[in-house]
Amino acid sequence: MISIIASDMDGTLLNDHMEISPKTVAAIQKAQEAGIEFMVATGRGLSEAKPILQRSGLHPAYITLNGAQVYNAAGELVVSEPLPKQLAQELVALLKTRQFYFELVTNRGIFSESKVRRIQHVADLLVNLNPDTSYKIAVALAAARLEIVNINYVTDYQQLVDDTTIQIMKLIVFSEAGPDAFASIRAKYAGSEALVITSSSPNNIEINSIKAQKGLALLDYAQQKGVPAANVMAIGDNLNDYSMIEAAGVGVAMGNALPAIKKIASFTTATNLNDGVAEAINWALAHDHDA
Repeated sequence: MISIIASDMDGTLLNDHMEISPKTVAAIQKAQEAGIEFMVATGRGLSEAKPILQRSGLHPAYITLNGAQVYNAAGELVVSEPLPKQLAQELVALLKTRQFYFELVTNRGIFSESKVRRIQHVADLLVNLNPDTSYKIAVALAAARLEIVNINYVTDYQQLVDDTTIQIMKLIVFSEAGPDAFASIRAKYAGSEALVITSSSPNNIEINSIKAQKGLALLDYAQQKGVPAANVMAIGDNLNDYSMIEAAGVGVAMGNALPAIKKIASFTTATNLNDGVAEAINWALAHDHDA
Protein backbone atom coordinates (compact mmCIF):
# COMPACT_ATOMS: atom_id res chain seq x y z
CA MET A 1 0.00 0.00 0.00
CA ILE A 2 1.54 3.30 -1.13
CA SER A 3 1.20 6.23 1.30
CA ILE A 4 3.60 8.76 -0.22
CA ILE A 5 4.41 9.36 -3.91
CA ALA A 6 7.42 11.58 -4.67
CA SER A 7 7.94 12.81 -8.22
CA ASP A 8 10.83 14.57 -9.91
CA MET A 9 9.86 17.56 -12.11
CA ASP A 10 11.98 18.04 -15.25
CA GLY A 11 11.70 15.07 -17.61
CA THR A 12 9.20 13.45 -15.24
CA LEU A 13 6.24 15.49 -13.99
CA LEU A 14 6.66 18.16 -16.66
CA ASN A 15 6.03 17.69 -20.39
CA ASP A 16 7.96 19.32 -23.25
CA HIS A 17 6.25 22.66 -22.52
CA MET A 18 7.47 22.46 -18.91
CA GLU A 19 3.87 22.03 -17.77
CA ILE A 20 1.91 19.33 -15.91
CA SER A 21 -0.65 17.75 -18.22
CA PRO A 22 -4.35 17.82 -17.19
CA LYS A 23 -4.36 13.99 -17.13
CA THR A 24 -1.47 13.97 -14.63
CA VAL A 25 -3.08 16.68 -12.48
CA ALA A 26 -6.28 14.59 -12.36
CA ALA A 27 -4.32 11.48 -11.30
CA ILE A 28 -2.55 13.42 -8.53
CA GLN A 29 -5.87 14.73 -7.23
CA LYS A 30 -7.33 11.22 -7.34
CA ALA A 31 -4.39 9.93 -5.27
CA GLN A 32 -4.84 12.75 -2.75
CA GLU A 33 -8.55 11.92 -2.43
CA ALA A 34 -7.52 8.31 -1.71
CA GLY A 35 -5.33 9.51 1.16
CA ILE A 36 -1.97 9.24 -0.63
CA GLU A 37 0.37 12.19 -0.15
CA PHE A 38 1.88 13.49 -3.39
CA MET A 39 5.11 15.46 -3.09
CA VAL A 40 7.70 16.92 -5.43
CA ALA A 41 11.42 16.02 -5.30
CA THR A 42 13.41 18.30 -7.56
CA GLY A 43 16.81 19.81 -8.20
CA ARG A 44 15.04 23.15 -8.62
CA GLY A 45 14.74 25.73 -5.89
CA LEU A 46 11.33 26.47 -4.36
CA SER A 47 10.96 29.72 -6.34
CA GLU A 48 11.42 27.76 -9.60
CA ALA A 49 9.22 24.81 -8.64
CA LYS A 50 6.27 26.22 -6.72
CA PRO A 51 4.73 28.50 -9.42
CA ILE A 52 4.37 25.56 -11.83
CA LEU A 53 2.55 23.43 -9.23
CA GLN A 54 0.40 26.34 -8.10
CA ARG A 55 -0.75 26.99 -11.68
CA SER A 56 -2.13 23.44 -11.65
CA GLY A 57 -3.86 24.01 -8.31
CA LEU A 58 -1.41 21.75 -6.44
CA HIS A 59 0.16 22.62 -3.06
CA PRO A 60 2.43 19.68 -2.14
CA ALA A 61 5.43 19.31 0.14
CA TYR A 62 8.73 19.91 -1.66
CA ILE A 63 12.13 18.26 -1.55
CA THR A 64 14.13 20.97 -3.34
CA LEU A 65 17.74 21.41 -4.46
CA ASN A 66 18.13 17.59 -4.51
CA GLY A 67 17.36 17.42 -0.79
CA ALA A 68 19.26 20.47 0.50
CA GLN A 69 15.97 22.10 1.50
CA VAL A 70 12.70 20.36 2.35
CA TYR A 71 9.41 22.24 2.81
CA ASN A 72 6.25 20.73 4.26
CA ALA A 73 2.86 21.24 2.61
CA ALA A 74 2.33 24.33 4.78
CA GLY A 75 5.41 25.89 3.16
CA GLU A 76 7.61 25.69 6.24
CA LEU A 77 11.33 24.86 5.86
CA VAL A 78 11.89 21.61 7.78
CA VAL A 79 15.34 20.53 6.49
CA SER A 80 18.38 22.60 5.51
CA GLU A 81 21.69 21.01 4.39
CA PRO A 82 24.05 23.67 2.97
CA LEU A 83 27.51 23.06 1.53
CA PRO A 84 30.32 23.77 4.01
CA LYS A 85 31.49 27.37 3.36
CA GLN A 86 35.14 26.49 2.79
CA LEU A 87 34.15 23.87 0.23
CA ALA A 88 31.83 26.35 -1.53
CA GLN A 89 34.74 28.82 -1.78
CA GLU A 90 36.99 26.14 -3.24
CA LEU A 91 34.38 25.12 -5.82
CA VAL A 92 33.66 28.71 -6.92
CA ALA A 93 37.39 29.33 -7.46
CA LEU A 94 37.85 26.06 -9.36
CA LEU A 95 34.85 26.55 -11.66
CA LYS A 96 35.89 30.12 -12.45
CA THR A 97 39.44 29.00 -13.26
CA ARG A 98 38.01 26.43 -15.68
CA GLN A 99 35.65 29.07 -17.14
CA PHE A 100 32.41 27.19 -16.53
CA TYR A 101 29.12 29.05 -16.39
CA PHE A 102 27.52 28.14 -13.07
CA GLU A 103 24.93 29.41 -10.64
CA LEU A 104 24.77 29.54 -6.86
CA VAL A 105 21.60 28.44 -5.14
CA THR A 106 21.45 29.93 -1.66
CA ASN A 107 19.09 30.33 1.29
CA ARG A 108 18.37 33.78 -0.20
CA GLY A 109 17.52 32.59 -3.69
CA ILE A 110 19.34 31.77 -6.92
CA PHE A 111 22.25 33.90 -8.15
CA SER A 112 23.90 34.27 -11.55
CA GLU A 113 26.79 36.39 -12.78
CA SER A 114 25.42 36.58 -16.33
CA LYS A 115 21.84 37.16 -17.49
CA VAL A 116 22.89 36.51 -21.10
CA ARG A 117 24.32 33.08 -20.28
CA ARG A 118 21.31 32.27 -18.07
CA ILE A 119 18.95 33.01 -20.99
CA GLN A 120 21.18 31.00 -23.36
CA HIS A 121 21.02 28.02 -20.99
CA VAL A 122 17.21 28.09 -20.72
CA ALA A 123 16.94 28.55 -24.52
CA ASP A 124 19.22 25.55 -25.08
CA LEU A 125 17.05 23.50 -22.72
CA LEU A 126 13.87 24.53 -24.59
CA VAL A 127 15.43 23.60 -27.95
CA ASN A 128 16.50 20.21 -26.53
CA LEU A 129 12.94 19.60 -25.32
CA ASN A 130 11.35 20.93 -28.54
CA PRO A 131 13.65 20.30 -31.54
CA ASP A 132 11.12 22.02 -33.84
CA THR A 133 11.60 25.33 -31.98
CA SER A 134 14.16 27.66 -33.55
CA TYR A 135 16.92 29.00 -31.28
CA LYS A 136 15.77 32.59 -31.91
CA ILE A 137 12.22 31.81 -30.71
CA ALA A 138 13.64 29.82 -27.78
CA VAL A 139 15.66 32.87 -26.66
CA ALA A 140 12.52 35.03 -26.75
CA LEU A 141 10.56 32.41 -24.80
CA ALA A 142 13.42 31.93 -22.33
CA ALA A 143 13.70 35.65 -21.58
CA ALA A 144 10.05 35.72 -20.48
CA ARG A 145 10.12 32.61 -18.29
CA LEU A 146 9.83 32.55 -14.51
CA GLU A 147 13.19 30.76 -14.41
CA ILE A 148 14.76 33.99 -15.66
CA VAL A 149 12.67 36.39 -13.61
CA ASN A 150 13.10 34.54 -10.30
CA ILE A 151 16.86 34.95 -10.17
CA ASN A 152 19.28 37.50 -8.73
CA TYR A 153 22.17 38.85 -10.77
CA VAL A 154 25.46 39.84 -9.16
CA THR A 155 28.78 40.99 -10.61
CA ASP A 156 30.86 38.65 -8.46
CA TYR A 157 29.98 35.51 -6.49
CA GLN A 158 32.72 36.23 -3.97
CA GLN A 159 30.48 38.67 -2.07
CA LEU A 160 27.96 35.84 -1.52
CA VAL A 161 30.59 33.35 -0.43
CA ASP A 162 32.08 35.89 2.00
CA ASP A 163 28.69 36.78 3.55
CA THR A 164 28.32 34.73 6.73
CA THR A 165 24.51 35.08 6.67
CA ILE A 166 24.24 33.42 3.25
CA GLN A 167 24.30 29.63 2.97
CA ILE A 168 25.29 28.01 -0.34
CA MET A 169 22.81 25.16 -0.81
CA LYS A 170 23.85 24.00 -4.28
CA LEU A 171 26.04 24.84 -7.26
CA ILE A 172 24.71 24.04 -10.72
CA VAL A 173 27.25 23.96 -13.54
CA PHE A 174 26.36 24.09 -17.24
CA SER A 175 28.10 23.10 -20.46
CA GLU A 176 26.69 22.58 -23.94
CA ALA A 177 29.58 20.15 -24.53
CA GLY A 178 27.66 17.58 -22.47
CA PRO A 179 28.74 15.07 -19.80
CA ASP A 180 32.39 14.80 -20.94
CA ALA A 181 32.96 18.46 -20.02
CA PHE A 182 32.47 17.60 -16.35
CA ALA A 183 34.67 14.48 -16.21
CA SER A 184 37.60 16.20 -14.49
CA ILE A 185 35.35 17.80 -11.85
CA ARG A 186 33.67 14.47 -11.15
CA ALA A 187 37.05 12.73 -10.92
CA LYS A 188 38.47 15.36 -8.54
CA TYR A 189 35.64 14.88 -6.03
CA ALA A 190 34.89 11.19 -6.66
CA GLY A 191 35.95 10.08 -3.17
CA SER A 192 34.65 13.12 -1.30
CA GLU A 193 32.88 12.55 2.01
CA ALA A 194 31.59 16.14 2.02
CA LEU A 195 29.82 16.57 -1.32
CA VAL A 196 27.84 14.67 -3.92
CA ILE A 197 27.70 15.41 -7.67
CA THR A 198 24.57 14.48 -9.60
CA SER A 199 22.95 15.64 -12.82
CA SER A 200 19.44 16.54 -14.02
CA SER A 201 20.30 16.84 -17.73
CA PRO A 202 23.22 15.87 -20.01
CA ASN A 203 24.32 19.52 -19.98
CA ASN A 204 24.70 20.06 -16.24
CA ILE A 205 26.08 18.81 -12.96
CA GLU A 206 24.63 19.68 -9.58
CA ILE A 207 26.90 19.86 -6.53
CA ASN A 208 25.39 19.42 -3.07
CA SER A 209 26.38 18.54 0.46
CA ILE A 210 26.70 14.75 0.83
CA LYS A 211 23.74 15.01 3.24
CA ALA A 212 21.57 16.60 0.53
CA GLN A 213 20.26 13.72 -1.56
CA LYS A 214 16.69 13.08 -2.68
CA GLY A 215 16.71 9.55 -1.27
CA LEU A 216 17.86 10.60 2.22
CA ALA A 217 15.40 13.51 2.28
CA LEU A 218 12.50 11.32 1.13
CA LEU A 219 13.12 8.61 3.74
CA ASP A 220 13.54 11.22 6.49
CA TYR A 221 10.28 12.89 5.45
CA ALA A 222 8.45 9.55 5.36
CA GLN A 223 9.86 8.58 8.76
CA GLN A 224 8.56 11.84 10.27
CA LYS A 225 5.13 10.86 8.95
CA GLY A 226 5.46 7.32 10.31
CA VAL A 227 5.53 5.83 6.81
CA PRO A 228 7.97 2.93 6.14
CA ALA A 229 10.11 2.95 2.98
CA ALA A 230 8.08 0.01 1.62
CA ASN A 231 5.04 2.31 1.38
CA VAL A 232 6.86 5.05 -0.56
CA MET A 233 6.89 5.42 -4.36
CA ALA A 234 9.51 7.58 -6.12
CA ILE A 235 9.32 8.54 -9.81
CA GLY A 236 12.21 9.99 -11.84
CA ASP A 237 14.33 10.00 -14.98
CA ASN A 238 17.83 11.23 -14.26
CA LEU A 239 20.89 10.74 -12.07
CA ASN A 240 19.76 13.08 -9.30
CA ASP A 241 16.75 10.74 -8.89
CA TYR A 242 18.92 7.64 -8.41
CA SER A 243 19.09 7.83 -4.60
CA MET A 244 15.32 8.12 -4.13
CA ILE A 245 14.40 5.46 -6.69
CA GLU A 246 16.83 3.15 -4.93
CA ALA A 247 15.55 4.10 -1.45
CA ALA A 248 11.80 3.90 -2.09
CA GLY A 249 9.86 0.67 -1.73
CA VAL A 250 8.59 1.21 -5.27
CA GLY A 251 11.01 3.03 -7.57
CA VAL A 252 9.56 4.03 -10.94
CA ALA A 253 11.64 4.98 -13.99
CA MET A 254 10.12 7.17 -16.68
CA GLY A 255 10.04 5.77 -20.22
CA ASN A 256 12.54 8.53 -21.11
CA ALA A 257 14.80 7.75 -18.11
CA LEU A 258 18.50 7.00 -18.36
CA PRO A 259 19.35 3.27 -18.60
CA ALA A 260 20.99 3.45 -15.13
CA ILE A 261 17.66 4.58 -13.64
CA LYS A 262 15.61 1.92 -15.45
CA LYS A 263 18.04 -0.71 -14.22
CA ILE A 264 17.33 -0.06 -10.51
CA ALA A 265 13.60 0.74 -10.83
CA SER A 266 10.77 -1.60 -9.81
CA PHE A 267 9.18 -0.88 -13.19
CA THR A 268 9.24 1.59 -16.08
CA THR A 269 6.23 3.79 -16.83
CA ALA A 270 5.41 5.86 -19.96
CA THR A 271 7.48 8.90 -20.95
CA ASN A 272 6.94 12.44 -19.63
CA LEU A 273 5.23 13.25 -22.96
CA ASN A 274 2.77 10.38 -22.44
CA ASP A 275 1.63 11.01 -18.84
CA GLY A 276 4.06 8.54 -17.27
CA VAL A 277 3.50 9.97 -13.78
CA ALA A 278 -0.28 9.54 -14.15
CA GLU A 279 0.28 5.92 -15.22
CA ALA A 280 2.48 5.26 -12.16
CA ILE A 281 -0.06 6.87 -9.83
CA ASN A 282 -2.86 4.78 -11.31
CA TRP A 283 -0.71 1.68 -10.72
CA ALA A 284 -0.35 2.71 -7.07
CA LEU A 285 -4.11 3.24 -6.74
CA ALA A 286 -4.86 -0.16 -8.32
CA HIS A 287 -2.21 -1.82 -6.14
CA ASP A 288 -3.79 -0.22 -3.06
CA HIS A 289 -7.15 -1.56 -4.13
CA ASP A 290 -5.68 -5.07 -4.49
CA ALA A 291 -4.11 -4.88 -1.04
